[in-house]
Amino acid sequence: MRIVTQYSREVFEEETWIRLADGTCLAARIWRPVDADSDPVPAIFEYLPYRKRDLTAERDIQTYYYWAGHGYAGVRVDIRGSGESDGVLTDEYLQQELDDGLEILAWLERQPWCTGDVGMVGISWGGFNGLQIAALRPPQLKAVITLCSTDDRFADDVHHMGGCLLGDNLSWASTMFDGNTCPPDPALVGERWREMWHQRLDGSGLWLATWLEHQRRDDYWRHASVCEDFAAIQCPVYAISGWADGYCNAVFRLLAGLSVPRKGLVGPWAHKYPHLGVPGPAIGFLQDSLRWWDKWLKDKETGIMDEPMLRVWMQESTPPSARYEQRPGRWIAEPCWPSPNIVESSFRLTAGHDLLPEQELHAQELYAQELSSQELSSQEQHSPDETPLTIRSPLSVGLYAGKWCSYNAPPDLPHDQRDEDGGSLIFQTSRLESPLEICGQPVVELEISADQPVAMLALRLIDVAADDKATRVSYGLLNLTHRDSNENPEPLEPGRRYRVRVMLKHIAQQFPVGHAIRVSLSTSYWPLAWPAPQPARITVYPATSRLILPMRAPRPEEEAALPAFAEPEAAPPIVKTLIQPTQEHWRVIRDLAHDTTTLEVINDEGTYRLDDIDMEISARVIERYRYAYGSYDSVSGWTEWERSFRRGDWQVSTLTRTLLTSDADNFRLRATLDAYEGDTRVFAKSWDKTIPRDLV
Repeated sequence: MRIVTQYSREVFEEETWIRLADGTCLAARIWRPVDADSDPVPAIFEYLPYRKRDLTAERDIQTYYYWAGHGYAGVRVDIRGSGESDGVLTDEYLQQELDDGLEILAWLERQPWCTGDVGMVGISWGGFNGLQIAALRPPQLKAVITLCSTDDRFADDVHHMGGCLLGDNLSWASTMFDGNTCPPDPALVGERWREMWHQRLDGSGLWLATWLEHQRRDDYWRHASVCEDFAAIQCPVYAISGWADGYCNAVFRLLAGLSVPRKGLVGPWAHKYPHLGVPGPAIGFLQDSLRWWDKWLKDKETGIMDEPMLRVWMQESTPPSARYEQRPGRWIAEPCWPSPNIVESSFRLTAGHDLLPEQELHAQELYAQELSSQELSSQEQHSPDETPLTIRSPLSVGLYAGKWCSYNAPPDLPHDQRDEDGGSLIFQTSRLESPLEICGQPVVELEISADQPVAMLALRLIDVAADDKATRVSYGLLNLTHRDSNENPEPLEPGRRYRVRVMLKHIAQQFPVGHAIRVSLSTSYWPLAWPAPQPARITVYPATSRLILPMRAPRPEEEAALPAFAEPEAAPPIVKTLIQPTQEHWRVIRDLAHDTTTLEVINDEGTYRLDDIDMEISARVIERYRYAYGSYDSVSGWTEWERSFRRGDWQVSTLTRTLLTSDADNFRLRATLDAYEGDTRVFAKSWDKTIPRDLV
């Protein structure tokens, strides 16, 4: 990354407070041109619970100083109950959060250094609330850049996928359980830091319990899901994600659903800003974003809206790995989405475990009819085999799936799929004689039956190399009780045949000559998704089942004419001293003596000091997902977070532990929270809740 030190405007930085109508003070950090009082600038506003003072400080200064140097005010605000802001944070995307955001926008408009025009930006949480606040139509908000976010909080967020409960639901809840225990910095809030801290420790609650009480798409999830009314958003939107991120689907839905000026960008990245993007290549996102802000906040013609609506990274084939530094490929573009350049192509599943192109299969059927007319025996006919196939997968399928959302912290991408396919039904094409490229959302249509009232399916689309290494390209989940509705799921009638559609994640992927395309189907995908209450046997009727791929022909001349992204650049980082290095592990442990299997994830962030505020920070998380062979009642997820802050004689630390288990009827959730000043425990709380399963 190129570090930029010279700017057209000299930058001033300050910590300040935004007082709301109810007396609450929100902590803000602002970077703006020194001369903005006499020459006002638009504001770029990001609104997060992730602690501007320390935990996001390094990223923030490189981004907001850069924008400020180019004539903007970068404004980072801690959400009520986080960082140094007053109050207690009790859940995601509450109406209080959104209402506070409206007050912040009005406050920005009143500042003498602001023109009154504001853009909202954010990754993940900040990407969510940028869209959510846009849907409330505040007059100050002129444009949004939303990164790694979603329009649908139930169907496509960290909590659920296809009606299945995600393992990341526990992991993410534990991250916020830890984050909400962090104290404000006494250097900013003074002696009231301890009172504010204890209010948070006692009042924030166990968010996982709340989420588990809503296992279908009810009003809780509809709230702040902007897909409920895309027309409510009336300002321009730039939606960005990465193929390794959990949120790439939302980019395509936003482009299709919104009617305002909009753009979409999907790179090879995980849950990262594109100028920090891993897997690479990273791009000059800050330069690209300036073209967006200049257009919509300064009314300058930058040409950004003359370019194609959608740009994505067409990934080339690569061997499977839990971590990539780079993904080979090229940038492609589409003028709109849905695109007329995408053509659906179908492949029929067969009882011989083949994936046959529909046109090839149709030719075989015609040939079989011709043979039949010549009165040949049925054994000589080449009609599709009607023989059903069945599968009841072991819980081991999913141990190499990686995380639903790759943060690329531990190595969290899917590994070789041959380790998963032994417990799956697989269907595969012949080796390709010409390259094949897809761009969009693959779909698998199935006719199935089940022997249990609650069951799930996991479908994986796989690139099989000439040496048989198998790289997962995309995947999808479906809780079969949600086959017709996420709002009103219905149990299966054992033995009855159903038609279902499993929507896989959007992807742009090339399959080269000599490779094959595989679809793998399993009835479990643990721990990426929580298993069904009982092991289920699924019967697949292949003759009426098919894979639908969104085919895209290369357009070399158009692609060559696309403007290249600049190399990444940013402002200088803060000074950060490493005291203890980071460690990371991702282990699958099979204990044959006790017939148990554990996936253990350890991410030790080490210890570092932020020199400008003389703050030492440590953090370590352990996650363990375990089961005993063949026992669905033995499944458990356990997380432990340790975090500490130190400055001189002031030292605080917290320890949070969460254990989630289940049986056929209930989830059981147990958690503990301990907080310390020095070596003295000053707070302790525990939870033990039983929550009935609701067709999950």
